[in-house]
Amino acid sequence: MKRAFFSLLLMLLTIFCFAQPPRMPQSKVETKTIQSNVLNAEREYTIYLPLSYGQDPDKKYPILYLLHGMNDTNRGWYERGHVKDVADQLIASGEAVEMIIVTPNAGGNIYEGAWNGYFDMPGWAYETFFFTEFQPYIESTYRVIGNKENRAVAGLSMGGGGATVYGQKHPELFNSVYAMSALMDIPQRDAAPSQRPDDKMAILTKSVQENSAVRFVTEADEERIKTLRSVNWFVDCGDDDFLLDRNIELTQAMREKQIRHEFRVRDGGHTWEYWHSALYNCLRYLSRNFRK
Repeated sequence: MKRAFFSLLLMLLTIFCFAQPPRMPQSKVETKTIQSNVLNAEREYTIYLPLSYGQDPDKKYPILYLLHGMNDTNRGWYERGHVKDVADQLIASGEAVEMIIVTPNAGGNIYEGAWNGYFDMPGWAYETFFFTEFQPYIESTYRVIGNKENRAVAGLSMGGGGATVYGQKHPELFNSVYAMSALMDIPQRDAAPSQRPDDKMAILTKSVQENSAVRFVTEADEERIKTLRSVNWFVDCGDDDFLLDRNIELTQAMREKQIRHEFRVRDGGHTWEYWHSALYNCLRYLSRNFRK
């Protein structure tokens, strides 16, 4: 009786195994490291590779550099913003083109001594690292098209400000910039004074003020304005976000300089719920521009 039972069980398990559909190819998310001579450290990055990346070895892709916020790391956009799920859904529906999405690590817990920020500052030359080491490494390691028309930068909060300033300083590199709840500037009145030269929050604050996205536009001459007009700009901020005024100031400056841009104020605050929803708009917007 037992032998018959086990024989039947083995037969059923065999049928079940052979009846399973083959595992379908999927997009991939990988976290890797790059050794930086500029920062004298290893830095992580997380990268999304679309479905066809592993199937078509000759195909090259547009790229999005997606920047995280303060106190976060490269993993946040994928663990809390669900980049893979959003990209897979939009690409499958035809609302977004296949693209590579990469998030470098520009942070960590600042209150535990980690550096944060996308600009060069004493002890943390991150902007130099990004443009002289990180971007060249990514675009030579992965199958990136590698021209302005197929390159974009986006980010949230600190990363939204970083994305905006990167686009302002390097309009020859980026087709589009999408800023979410962006740290465009910090007014002097809002900057807490610090007596410690190693206070990383104070250093970050000063770097944001020195790289004010708002002042970059207000002080731009005609030649610079012309280059800014070559970029597709999108500013996306919630109506309850504490950074809304800074985003309004940037869009007002761009209107005065006649720099075409999209500006959206939606219901929401400085939260992952807002940024997750913004990612859908972001990938659709960038895809429309990549197609051009």
